[in-house]
Amino acid sequence: MNRDQFIRGLKSIVGDEHVLTSAMDLVLYGYDASLIRGKADAAVLPDSTDEVSKIMALAHREKIPVIARGSGTNLSGGTVPVQGGLVIHFGRMNRVLEIDIPNRTVTVEPGVVTLDLQTRLLSQGFVYAPDPASQKVSTLGGNFGENSGGPHCLKYGVTTNHVLGAEVVLYDGTVIWTGGKSQDNPGYDLTGVLVGSEGTLGVATKMVLRIIRAPEAVKTMLAIYDTIEDAGNTVSAIIAEGIVPATLEMMDRVIMRAVEESVHAGYPLDAAAVLIIELDGMADGMERQAQKITEICKRHHVRKITTAKDNAERAQLWAGRKGAFGSVTRLRPSYMVGDGTVPRTKLPEVLKKVLETGEKYGVLIGNVFHAGDGNLHPLILFDERDEEEKKRVREASSEILKICADAGGTISGEHGIGIEKLEEMAFVFSESDMEVMRSVKKAFDPEGVLNPGKVLPPPG
Repeated sequence: MNRDQFIRGLKSIVGDEHVLTSAMDLVLYGYDASLIRGKADAAVLPDSTDEVSKIMALAHREKIPVIARGSGTNLSGGTVPVQGGLVIHFGRMNRVLEIDIPNRTVTVEPGVVTLDLQTRLLSQGFVYAPDPASQKVSTLGGNFGENSGGPHCLKYGVTTNHVLGAEVVLYDGTVIWTGGKSQDNPGYDLTGVLVGSEGTLGVATKMVLRIIRAPEAVKTMLAIYDTIEDAGNTVSAIIAEGIVPATLEMMDRVIMRAVEESVHAGYPLDAAAVLIIELDGMADGMERQAQKITEICKRHHVRKITTAKDNAERAQLWAGRKGAFGSVTRLRPSYMVGDGTVPRTKLPEVLKKVLETGEKYGVLIGNVFHAGDGNLHPLILFDERDEEEKKRVREASSEILKICADAGGTISGEHGIGIEKLEEMAFVFSESDMEVMRSVKKAFDPEGVLNPGKVLPPPG
């Protein structure tokens, strides 16, 4: 079958208007939020699992690579068609199929926007906890593929902690279910294997997600520091005290400057760092916890600590944190994210080395991260049009990930491996480790057609 016949086959499944082949369409589906660029052979927008199954079966017969895609907010090249092939875009499969309050679950299609689901649930007094900064546009299918986290992952965990089951289409069009509404399922935990696999093992077309009751009370605090070390030490001290806030988020001066120019969140531009500390849960006892946190902050030389007086002030503080990535383009046109994770006690030491790495390579680095679980997001700022600078940025990013690995951490907390971090997999896995993972990939995708070139480097 030639390309024209393949396109006709796709149109017979989804209709002419839902198969995209123009030069402009192929460029638009050739990139995500990373620096990687590719070019698809076609893009298709299915409306059901049955259509996805037929599409996958057709692509399998023709040995055409398949890349599943949501909003394209991925930061490591995971949704870029680096070997060409067919992009399956889930924009039409955006339905919330069931909200089951008695069983505390919601069943959704992959194209549902994260914030849309969260807003709908909150109106009924419930929460879907994972809240990536891209939640306004990122989709739940993408969250599934990347095992996304967010500021509240310290207390509530990342996506894998909230996926109970999934309907998945395999490489040849076979449809399977893994897990379900029950809390314990026999057999292998295939759901756990699939979440975070970046579309290299199967394509999720439905997900059963865990929901929880919305907290009775929320208290959001802003702690201002004159040194990054004091802010980092505060994070470790709070956790060591047995307190687990909903969030512990840190930003440094570079990020605060960008944020203030963008959203005017009220961050002090003369401070070295700020911590956003949020408590949630029962109202009873929350004030005592807040007082304890204030005492810990003071022991670690906090300049000032304030509490949001109402929802408007709380929203303003969070607008700055959620808008941090977009804001840095006011400083430089492009950025690359390191996304390494280290033990909390290593934060001050690693942050110092990150800044030294920026000086070594002559690049500006801003730090914004989930401090509570040690998930760094050093944003290396540069101009993508400058090839020499881009080379230095890639070298700096790799060195930062090596620093994280050497500190007992890892090379990704929530942004995946994609294609940008293939070489860095050797920082945390031996060749034997990766060979076992390759055997899992081969079991699910024996012909290597699902998002090829991602996650696992080639042998040797």
